[in-house]
Amino acid sequence: MSRPIELARVNAVPTAVIRGRVRPHELASFVPAACGEVWSFVRSAGLPRPGRHVALYSDEGSVEAGVEVSERFDGIDRVRCSQLPAGRAATTTHFGPYAGLGDAHAEVRRWCEGQGHRLAGVCWEVYGHWDPGWNADPSSIRTDIFHLLEDPKS
Repeated sequence: MSRPIELARVNAVPTAVIRGRVRPHELASFVPAACGEVWSFVRSAGLPRPGRHVALYSDEGSVEAGVEVSERFDGIDRVRCSQLPAGRAATTTHFGPYAGLGDAHAEVRRWCEGQGHRLAGVCWEVYGHWDPGWNADPSSIRTDIFHLLEDPKS
């Protein structure tokens, strides 16, 4: 499947997350469980204006899954304050079930290679706010995908 991929300058976004080292086959259970736990924390802590669910991945196998927040905060045991990175990123939007995200990430990586962009080793997903209609039509599920690029001056 070919999807539009573009370059964007992204700003850092504060997040509330749970960190873990997760094997690829465990992501489908880790990410939603962590997002749910973080969302409960955000609501009970009264953090203002929580945003969408996110998952950030590094080449070293670490994962941060949670929620966009509007400001930094003091974390607790499992829920930590972090942020999505700032910089140049290759980005696309995947519509459909989450099982197709791996293919979408692979397309972005191939596009970057073909365009001569070097990946910085960090990527992330921003999940659309759940719409009950997606239960009947999962092809409408929206996930925005970002791959941070190395600074061309490096």
